[in-house]
Amino acid sequence: MSRQLRAALLLLLIAACGRGGSYGSSPSTMDDACAILRERPNYKRAFRAVERRYGVPMHVQMATIYQESKFVSDARTPFRYTLGIIPMGRQSSAFGYSQALDGTWDEYVQDTRSRRARRDNINDATDFMGWYMAESNQRLGIPLSDARRQYLAYHEGRTGYARGSYRNKAWLMRVAQTVEDRAATYEVQLRRCGGRRGLF
Repeated sequence: MSRQLRAALLLLLIAACGRGGSYGSSPSTMDDACAILRERPNYKRAFRAVERRYGVPMHVQMATIYQESKFVSDARTPFRYTLGIIPMGRQSSAFGYSQALDGTWDEYVQDTRSRRARRDNINDATDFMGWYMAESNQRLGIPLSDARRQYLAYHEGRTGYARGSYRNKAWLMRVAQTVEDRAATYEVQLRRCGGRRGLF
């Protein structure tokens, strides 16, 4: 093996170790909101900041991120294939914790003047989500605590939601109900661990 190849492999190994094993990966337990926040305290700070700034409850944020990316920071949509073998690019430009599309992310960056924001950063991704849901609240009247309807507007876009495009998508209605159920579970769990001596 050449020296250059050995050096390249060593650099790759060091870079992988430098990420601490958590970059891009999900928390070890995702069915318990308290366990998630204990394992990833930076998530708690991000969710709290969004709750204060936009009014979107932590449990709604967490249930939506679970559905969109399973808390994987660099999540992407799968590739599309022609003839089952020729890659034709990804299904969409959705990326990161919040699975924000390029165009919507650009709108957020411009509106909030957050030019350094990144979709694989939990603080920026949750702020995007809070911004989007607050806009859905203002434009469509969807309560910030309504995880099901907020998710439908998040998935379909506000124009699609206003047209009722989700009504003909039974699979999406099921997913939105799952998001609402998870949000309710997370809410109960967060109450349990959020007391005076708890996580918050």
